[in-house]
Amino acid sequence: MIGTLDPNIPPGPLAQKWRSHRDHLRLVSPNNRRQLEIIVVGSGLAGGSAAATLGELGYRVKCFCFQDSPRRAHSIAAQGGINAAKNYQNDGDSVYRLFHDTIKGGDFRSREANVYRLAEIANIIIDQCVAQGVPFAREYSGYLANRSFGGAQVSRTFYARGQTGQQLLLGCYQALCRQIATGTVRMFPQMEMLDLVIVEGQAKGIITRSLRSGTIDRHAADAVVLATGGYGNVFYLSTNARGCNVTATYRAYKRGALFANPSFTQIHPTCIPVSGEHQSKLTLMSESLRNDGRVWVPKRKEDRKKAPGEIPEADRDYYLERKYPSYGNLAPRDISSRAAKEVCDEGRGVGPGGRGVYLDFADAIKRLGEETIRERYGNLFEVYEKITGEDAYKVPMRIYPAVHYTMGGLWVDYDLMSNVPGLFVIGEANFSDHGANRLGASALMQGLADGYFVLPNTLPNYLASQMGKRPSLDSPEFLKTEQDVRARIERLLKVNGTRSLDSFHRELGLLLWEKCGMSRHEKGLREALQKIPELREEFWSDVRVLGSDEDFNQSLERAGRVADFLEFAELMCGDALERDESAGAHFREEHQTPDGEALRDDERHAAVFAWEFAGDAQLPKLHREPLRFDTVHLAQRSYK
Repeated sequence: MIGTLDPNIPPGPLAQKWRSHRDHLRLVSPNNRRQLEIIVVGSGLAGGSAAATLGELGYRVKCFCFQDSPRRAHSIAAQGGINAAKNYQNDGDSVYRLFHDTIKGGDFRSREANVYRLAEIANIIIDQCVAQGVPFAREYSGYLANRSFGGAQVSRTFYARGQTGQQLLLGCYQALCRQIATGTVRMFPQMEMLDLVIVEGQAKGIITRSLRSGTIDRHAADAVVLATGGYGNVFYLSTNARGCNVTATYRAYKRGALFANPSFTQIHPTCIPVSGEHQSKLTLMSESLRNDGRVWVPKRKEDRKKAPGEIPEADRDYYLERKYPSYGNLAPRDISSRAAKEVCDEGRGVGPGGRGVYLDFADAIKRLGEETIRERYGNLFEVYEKITGEDAYKVPMRIYPAVHYTMGGLWVDYDLMSNVPGLFVIGEANFSDHGANRLGASALMQGLADGYFVLPNTLPNYLASQMGKRPSLDSPEFLKTEQDVRARIERLLKVNGTRSLDSFHRELGLLLWEKCGMSRHEKGLREALQKIPELREEFWSDVRVLGSDEDFNQSLERAGRVADFLEFAELMCGDALERDESAGAHFREEHQTPDGEALRDDERHAAVFAWEFAGDAQLPKLHREPLRFDTVHLAQRSYK
C-alpha cells in the first residue's frame, strides 16, 4: 500500500444537491466551447449520450466506436429495464430508498455520495427519455408501468418489454444524429482505440486503427472520455457481445490511470446454460423474468433427469423462496447465482451436464393467463425458443449463472475524472457506483446519468483551464505512442506460431471461471497467478495471427484484445487475492457466515482497491481509498 486516494467528495451528500448546469457551464463561454475539442471513445448509452449532450452544448466532439454504427453498441443487449424512484405505484419508494438499496446491494463497497447522486438523477433520466420518444411500457391508464428487480421490494423499474436497452439507445442515437447533422459531433465508426496519449501528464489524445483499412491515425483533443464498457469477455464465455474487450481501459491503465476493484465481476443468475464446447458466448434471459417465474430444482438427485412435468409439487425445491422468504425469486444476483451453483454442486442440477435450474412460469400463466405473460416477456420467450428449441410457455426454462457485468473499472473521482488529468471515464468503464454487486436495472441508469447529466456538468471545470493547450499531432508524445502501437502490432504478426487465438482465450477463460469466478479461494488464486504468466509466454511464442496490418484483418484486431486479456487477468486475480474477505460477487470461500453468506472485513477492507501500473513484469502498486458511510450504517447484508 502506498497511501490513500482522495476522490474529492463534497461533505454531507444527502444535504447537498449535485451541482447544477449553471454553476459549471459559466466557466466556459459559448464562444470558447467551439474552440475546445473532446474525444469520446464508445458510442453506447454512456458514450452516445455524452457525445450528443456535449455537442448540443457547443463543444466539438469526435466520437469513436469499433462497431459499424452506434446503433450496434452493446447497450442494445440490456433487456429488463432502468431504475428510477418515481413511486408511481405509491408503494413507499423514494430517492433515499433507491440509494439505500443500491448501497446494500453493492455490499457496502461503493461511495455514498456517488450512489446518492445516481439515485437522485434517475428520475430526470426517465423524463429525458420520455421526451425523446422512448416507448416505455404503460398501464391502461396511460401512466408508465413499473416492475420489480432483484434486491428491491418495490416496483421501480421502467421497461420496454425485453428490449429496454435497444429502445433507450435509439433515443440516444437520434440525439447523437442531430448533433452529427449540425456538425458539432464527428462520428468515426469501425475505429478502435489502441493507446492513450499523455502530454505533460495530461490526456490529450488517442491512437486508433481503422478496422476497415488497417490505417493507424493520431487524434488530439483537449480531453478524452472513455465509455468503452466492461471486461467480462476475459472469461471467454459471457453474456457480452463478442467484440467487448478491455483494451481501451487497460491501455489507459498502462499509461498511468489507476484500475479499481478489477476482481468485482457480476455473475448473472438468469442465463441460458452452456450447451457444448462449440459456444463462443452465452445468452442472457432478463432478470425481469423472475417477477413471474419461480426457480426450482428437484429435491432428490435421482429426479433430475425426469421431465419437469413428471416431478410433483411436493418433490420440488423452490430454494430461493425457501432460503430468502422476504425477497424470494428476486434475491440479488450474486446471492441467486451462488444458490444455483450450490444446488447444482449437490447433484440436483437439471439438463445436460447437470448445470441448470428451472425457471417455471406455470403458476403465473395459470393466475394471469398466457396472453399477459406474452405481453410482458414475449420476445424473451421467442429468443429462448430459437436457441433451445423449447416452448417456455409449456415447459420451464432452464437457466444457469454466467458472467455478465463488471463493477470494477478505471478509478475516477466525484467528477468522473481519473487520476490522469483530462481522462474522464463513464458508464461501465469506471468503478464508481455499484460496489461489489450491481443491482438489476442499474446499468442503464448509470450510463445515462453519467452521459446526459454528470459529465456535462463536471467536464467544463477541467476544460476551463485548457484553452490553447491542445498539442500538435506531430509532437514527440504522439509520435512515440504511435511507434509503440506499431511495434506491438508487428510483434503479434511476427510470432507466426501454431495455436489459434480462440484456443488461448478459451483456456484463459476456463482458468478464470474455475479460480476467480463465482467463488474464489487463496489456493486457486495463487494457482491462477502462476498459470497466467505461463500461458501469456506461450501466447507470445506460439500464437498464429493471419493476414497483414494494413488491411481489414479481424484476426489481428482479436489478437490485440486477447493479449490485453492475458495481462489483465493477472491484475484481476491479484486483486481478488489481496481482498481477503467476501463482499457481494467477490466470494472468498474462506470468508462466509455459518449459513453460507458473504462475510465482509470492514476493519481492513472497507476501501476501494486501486492499482497502479509499475512496469512490465513488475507487481502493480496498490492504493486504497477508504469508504466513508455517514448515512447508511455498515451491517451484515441480509435478504432473508
